[in-house]
Amino acid sequence: MTTLAQWVSGARPRTLPAAVVPVVIGVAVAVDASRNDLSEIAATTFMVNGLLALVVSLALQVAVNYANDYSDGVRGTDDRRSGPLRLVASGTASATAVKRAALLAFLMAAVAGLLLATRTTWWLIPLGLVCMIAGWTYTGGPRPYGYAGLGELFVFAFFGLIATAGTTYVIVEVVPRLSVVSGCVAGFLATALLVVNNIRDITTDRESGKRTLAVRLGDRRARFAYALCYVGAALTIIVAAFDAPMALIGLVGLLAALPAIATVRSATASGELIRALGMTARVQLVVGALYALGIIIR
Repeated sequence: MTTLAQWVSGARPRTLPAAVVPVVIGVAVAVDASRNDLSEIAATTFMVNGLLALVVSLALQVAVNYANDYSDGVRGTDDRRSGPLRLVASGTASATAVKRAALLAFLMAAVAGLLLATRTTWWLIPLGLVCMIAGWTYTGGPRPYGYAGLGELFVFAFFGLIATAGTTYVIVEVVPRLSVVSGCVAGFLATALLVVNNIRDITTDRESGKRTLAVRLGDRRARFAYALCYVGAALTIIVAAFDAPMALIGLVGLLAALPAIATVRSATASGELIRALGMTARVQLVVGALYALGIIIR
């Protein structure tokens, strides 16, 4: 019998900042875009639509994590992998149960997304379908793109650009330039989370035929790519400052990335890279919160 604690661990809570941060940033950009129209109706829209966007993002992240656990588990990719609990590979839960959990999380995202569509535009429905299909085929289906080294592109696009600009849109129904640039900030931060995760699994992924970007780059260059994610975040924060000068506060948060970069660069054991995963999640939260605050108070 799988316990609640095991299901929570299988959902990989350390990855959840990738779902929260773009929504927080998207709401901040919406605040900036509606400074002259913060009426009571606007406040209600902020609260309801922002909350629904958060539910969609979190549900999709959990769904992708369970779907990844299921697909990698039935393929045998996770049999020798270290890191967070793999429900299927460890035998903690059956493949059927984990698949059901993934589909339930996708359903939750779909319901929240449908409510958002009724409040904004029906175009959110096909966009949501694309997001769910992309989430499942990351490691599922006959030709999973995560096995071809395209996972980082998925994370950057869906948990960066789309999640951030989408959150702004469902609140103010426009996509200002700042939301696109901010989506890149969130995208680089989320990509760093996946890169460090895949660095830890280079050996086992290579043996199982999973050609992640880290496998393709090799250990040394993958660690360099991790640092480049933060360089990309810093550069896009500077670009964002042309529209919201106080967004530069986000650069202060990037100081927290220095210990994480040092840990990833020097790590020789899996445990050190697992610790770096937690550090990366904290960096994402700190930078995201400070960057969003800078946009709001400009």
